[in-house]
Amino acid sequence: MNGFIQRHLLPIAVKLSGNKPLMAIRDGIALSMPLIIIGSVFLILGSFPINAWTTWISVTKIQGVAIADIFNKIVNGSFGLLGVIACFGIASNYAESHGTDGQSAGVIAVASFFVVTPSIMSGDKAPVEGIPYAYMGSKGLFIAILIGLVAGGIFQWCINHDIQIHMPATVPPAVSKSFSAMIPGAVTISLFGAVYAFFTWTGLGNVHDLLMNLLSGPLGLLGDTLPGTLVAVFLNSAFWFVGIHGSSVVNSVMTPIWLMNTDANRALFQAGKLTIANGGHIISQAVIDNFIYMGGGGATLGLVIAISLLVVTKRGSKQLQALAPITLTPGIFNINEPTMFGMPIVLNTSLIIPFVIAPMVNAITTYTAMSTGLVPLCTGTVVPWTMPPIISGFLATNSVAGSVLQAINIVLDIAIYMPFLMAQNKQQKLEEAGEDVAA
Repeated sequence: MNGFIQRHLLPIAVKLSGNKPLMAIRDGIALSMPLIIIGSVFLILGSFPINAWTTWISVTKIQGVAIADIFNKIVNGSFGLLGVIACFGIASNYAESHGTDGQSAGVIAVASFFVVTPSIMSGDKAPVEGIPYAYMGSKGLFIAILIGLVAGGIFQWCINHDIQIHMPATVPPAVSKSFSAMIPGAVTISLFGAVYAFFTWTGLGNVHDLLMNLLSGPLGLLGDTLPGTLVAVFLNSAFWFVGIHGSSVVNSVMTPIWLMNTDANRALFQAGKLTIANGGHIISQAVIDNFIYMGGGGATLGLVIAISLLVVTKRGSKQLQALAPITLTPGIFNINEPTMFGMPIVLNTSLIIPFVIAPMVNAITTYTAMSTGLVPLCTGTVVPWTMPPIISGFLATNSVAGSVLQAINIVLDIAIYMPFLMAQNKQQKLEEAGEDVAA
C-alpha cells in the first residue's frame, strides 16, 4: 500500500501542491488556524458533556452575563470568522504568488465578501445593521474561496499589467500602495456589488444560500437506507476535501430525516417495542453523530489516534509531533477543525482515500451490527455531539454493545488511516531532513 501511494499518489500530490490557486487556498485557510484552535478549546468548555458543569456555566453570571454566553461569544469571535479570515488569506497568498501586494488584495477580498453577504436589520426607529456569524464562518467558506481567488486574480492582473495609479517617488510606500490598489479594488468590489444587486433585484436570496441549495437539493432524494447513508457520507467527505463545509451542505437536508427517525425510535423505546420489525430505524441522528463520524467528518478520531501512536513510538515527523497535542483532545470530543486545516486534510490528496472510506466503513459495520441484532437500535436519546466515543455509544443504545461497536469502528479507522499517514509521515521526514541539511 505504501509503495502504491508513493508511486502513484504522491507524484500527483506534488504536482497539485505547485498549483498557485490550490496553494493559495491551502495557505489562506491555514491563516485561521490560531482562531480554530482557540475556538476549539472554548467550544469544549462550553459543551463539556457533564450536566453539572453545563448547568453551572449557564446559571452563573458575571455582571448579568452567563459564563456560557461568554464562551459562546469567544467561539463566535474565533470559529465564526473562519470564512472572513480565509477570504483575506487566499486573496493575499494568491496575489503574493504573482509578485504583488498581498495585503491590499486581501483587504479588497474581505470588502467584496461583505458586499455579497446578506445583512440583518434590527430595531424600528433606529435600525441597526449586522451580519450573521453563520455566513462569516464555515458556511461562507466556499464563497470565501471563490472571492479570494477572483479578488486576488483581478488584483495581480491589474498590477502586473500596470493598470494602477502611480504616485511620485516621494510619497510614502504605504500611501502609494493604497492608491495602486484603487483601480483593481474598484473593479473587484463593483463586480461583487453587481452580484449582490442581481440577487436582490431578482429575489433569489443571496449567493451563499443559492450555492447551498444547489449543492444540497439533490440530497433530498436520499432516505434512511444504507445506500442513501453511504452516498451522504461520501458527499460529506468529498465536499470537505475541496474546502466546502460538508455538514452544512449534507446535514441541512438529511438532519430532518434523521431526527424524525430518532423521535420514532424514542416512542418505540418508551413503549418497550424498539425493534426493526416494529418500525424501528437503524439510521438516526445518534448513529450519524456517535457511530459514523467519530472525531468529526471523515471519522478523523482514527487519524488523530494514529498520529499520536506514531509520535509516542518516536516515529513521527516534527510536523506530526506538533500536531498530536492540538488534534487529539479536540478529536476525542468530535471537534476536528484543527485536524482538517492543520494536517491539513483539505486538498490533501494523500489522505483523501481514507477520509472517504473510514466513515463509510463505520456506516456499514454499524448498519450490519444493528440489523442483525448484535447491537440494539439507538433509543432516541439525543446524545450531545461533543460526548466522547465509548461513553456516547452506551448512552445512545442503552447497552454496552454500543460502546463495543464504537471501539471496533475506531480500531478499523486507525487501520484505514495508518498506511496513508505513514506514507505522508515518510515524505515529511524527507523534507525535514533536506531542510536540516540546507540549514
